[in-house]
Amino acid sequence: MKRILLSLVLLIALSFQASAQEISKNALGLRLGSNDGIGAEISYQRGLSSNNRLELDLGIRNSDDDDAFKLVGLYQWVWTIENRFQWYAGVGGGVGTWDNNNKNKDYDDGSFLLLAGNIGIEYNFSIPLLLSLDYRPELYFGNNYRNDNFGSDIALSIRYQF
Repeated sequence: MKRILLSLVLLIALSFQASAQEISKNALGLRLGSNDGIGAEISYQRGLSSNNRLELDLGIRNSDDDDAFKLVGLYQWVWTIENRFQWYAGVGGGVGTWDNNNKNKDYDDGSFLLLAGNIGIEYNFSIPLLLSLDYRPELYFGNNYRNDNFGSDIALSIRYQF
């Protein structure tokens, strides 16, 4: 975990000289990953400047064992690699809750706060389509959502830009 965070900080620091391509003002779509068992997320990105944006992701799960939701907000920096390829990194936080539907399980209902990081690569098609692959480590606080208070997720996202 410490190596990942250190690598992320070094990559961000070294890349401030890179030029950024104009990013879309809005993008809406799906982020498809395990999301610590919550599953797919509805994802919205809002461009704040030519190389910064805000991303909001809402994940909802309804299963026999438990129901859960998680809302995560991330502030991201975006850098151009070449033409339509870009990479990005960000930090943020979120909230979530879960209800145990299977009382035979050894955990209770509860809510949590989280801190998150994010690093990924994306391709901006000539049509209003954005495809990305990212990694998001998360630290959880409150009500024993996870025994180790850490989770991570690799996800593929597809978004419509407008």
